[in-house]
Amino acid sequence: MKIRFMENFRAVFYAPYYATQALGFYANEGVDVELVSSDKPGDAISHLLDGTIDLTWGGPMRVMMAHDRDDQSPLVCFGEVVSRDPFFLIGNSERLKLADLAHLRFATVSEVPTPWMCLQHDLRESGVDPATITRISDRTMQDNYAALRGGQLDVMQAFEPFASQAETDRAGEILYAASSRGPTVYTACITTRSKIAAHRDAFVAVTRALAQMQQWLYAHSGKDLAKAVASFFPNVPQELLVRSLQRYLDAGLWARDPAMSRQGFERLGASFLSGGALKRAPVFENCVDISLR
Repeated sequence: MKIRFMENFRAVFYAPYYATQALGFYANEGVDVELVSSDKPGDAISHLLDGTIDLTWGGPMRVMMAHDRDDQSPLVCFGEVVSRDPFFLIGNSERLKLADLAHLRFATVSEVPTPWMCLQHDLRESGVDPATITRISDRTMQDNYAALRGGQLDVMQAFEPFASQAETDRAGEILYAASSRGPTVYTACITTRSKIAAHRDAFVAVTRALAQMQQWLYAHSGKDLAKAVASFFPNVPQELLVRSLQRYLDAGLWARDPAMSRQGFERLGASFLSGGALKRAPVFENCVDISLR
């Protein structure tokens, strides 16, 4: 069984996918996975729809938004891997209440929409109107990090390894870990219903391989995981990679079971609904295939 599996973009918090390949868990389940790189975040969906790939990983929000636009969307997700939000608020303030962001030079992530959608919902639940927050929203995380180091920013939103790099450089520290809010389904496999019909056995094998990885993850350290995926991150120093992955392990960022969390799904949907990216609450049964196990 061979499938073409496209990454969303290269990121440290996707480490379990790379480790599943590197440690041979796909092969153990009898599926030949060809990992394919994407040009930009979200680009894989168009390749999925035109049939050039079989599977991708990414935010279930892409499936939610597709069904919000079209009740007959063929997109569906399964196999939860990233079960909590991997982003942080990083800065130099001794303490930070989310309401304080209204008075600080603050930059959010521009590369993908989910970090801000989730954070704005956190703000609402803290009694803060997100519209009152002045934020820089059109710069890359790399550019924002340079601004933080240079003193032009007070707080930036980013994922690892920026948080660990900021600590190392003494450019800032973690002021808020979005993972602390609890289950928020962040990353899963995405495909189409026709692809499931054509490749059901292969997708079941992928799900079993992910389950093997999840058991391995929580029986090993960030150092072990870093060793397994180091070749995928040649520009990240090993010590920084270890520190980043161990932080995510300690936070319980990754799911312990590939079954999709309804609670995490509903939290993600509520964030996109409150942020205006969805017109209606997504329906779990329409967006998630629970038969692949």
